[in-house]
Amino acid sequence: MRKSAVRQNEFNQLCDRAGLTPSEAASLLSVSDRTIARYANGTGRPSQLALRVLKEAARKTAGPPRPVSFRFIDLFAGIGGLRIGFQGIGGHCTFTSEWDANAQKTYAQNFRDNHPLAGDIREYAEEPDRIPEHDVLLAGFPCQPFSIAGVSKKNALGRPHGFLCDTQGTLFFDTAQIIAHHRPAAFVLENVKNLESHDKGRTFATIMNVLENELGYHVQTRVISSEHWVPQKRERIFIVGFREPTAFDLKGLKLPEGGPKLGSILQPHDEVDPKYTLTERLWEYLQAYKKKHNAKGNGFGYSLFGPDDVTRTLSARYYKDGSEVLVAQPGKRPRRLTPLECARLMGFDRGDRRWKIPVSDTQAYRQFGNAVVVPVVEFIAEAMKPHIEAALSTASTHPITAPVTVTRPDREPAVANG
Repeated sequence: MRKSAVRQNEFNQLCDRAGLTPSEAASLLSVSDRTIARYANGTGRPSQLALRVLKEAARKTAGPPRPVSFRFIDLFAGIGGLRIGFQGIGGHCTFTSEWDANAQKTYAQNFRDNHPLAGDIREYAEEPDRIPEHDVLLAGFPCQPFSIAGVSKKNALGRPHGFLCDTQGTLFFDTAQIIAHHRPAAFVLENVKNLESHDKGRTFATIMNVLENELGYHVQTRVISSEHWVPQKRERIFIVGFREPTAFDLKGLKLPEGGPKLGSILQPHDEVDPKYTLTERLWEYLQAYKKKHNAKGNGFGYSLFGPDDVTRTLSARYYKDGSEVLVAQPGKRPRRLTPLECARLMGFDRGDRRWKIPVSDTQAYRQFGNAVVVPVVEFIAEAMKPHIEAALSTASTHPITAPVTVTRPDREPAVANG
């Protein structure tokens, strides 16, 4: 990569970590807005002094360091939902991989003490030494090849899915390569509920075979719905593995009773921009579409919710028409959730935690629709904490010397030395 491109990337990341707008960066560095624009797009080169000033601003913004009890990496990070949970129990994130530029922007704005973000994980899986040592691996590996919607779409187009997919379908195996090389004390993988049933269970059986038999981890799984923490029914499967035997019991964890209702995350009516109310034309179309499918005996169509309800799952397609979660407005046409309400529905903006949304509404809807519900991860992380600490305290009595072989269906077996 050219030095100018490196400095451009570093400049943009430092501005994000310091929480600086272009005008604020111009004021801090005593340059014009036009100069800042050139730095940002790579046509200009910030000086080393300018970069040092930005690094210091980012350091001050991050605040004092937190006590750290273990190191973790965040793969297929999205906007950082998994990271929040494990950072909250004392973990320090040493590496992040996320290929989407808009998700990177949101991630960088909300984790300002973060290291530079890596892109496509595949190049790191081929050279796992480039990834720092870590105790816990987190990975929300892409769900599109395994989700009901993704599989239906690919079937309709005559395209392969799951492990036959040449792109996302093999990314689980890149994750396995990294686990094989670094042998972390524990890992947490997250995916859609349909992963268990995809391809008549063969996909899931392959995953479990790799994790348990090829990698030798003690693995537990559980599908957990988010409605115990947020007003949304969102079922996801969590796959937790420990390198050594532990007393951790994922299925035995008692979930909170009850749960909040939609009204707890809605903004006051006078704070909601009228642009989120459906247009007359769109509302007429959604009503006609639902009526047509109801006549055929299926349940396709919009879903309308009030303040005392729990919504269905928010999806990445929410930006298109918002039909899966429409908010009732008595006397008016219904409206979409705002991006802030989506942040609350997914548990990103919660309690004292305020979530920054530096992207367009369309990108924000995509990001939240693809994300994990944060309080669910926090619940699992808290339950895992004593077992992670115990595993690390006894790690020296379990030396890792044997090579581990990971078998890919599309390549020769790969051997990684632990």
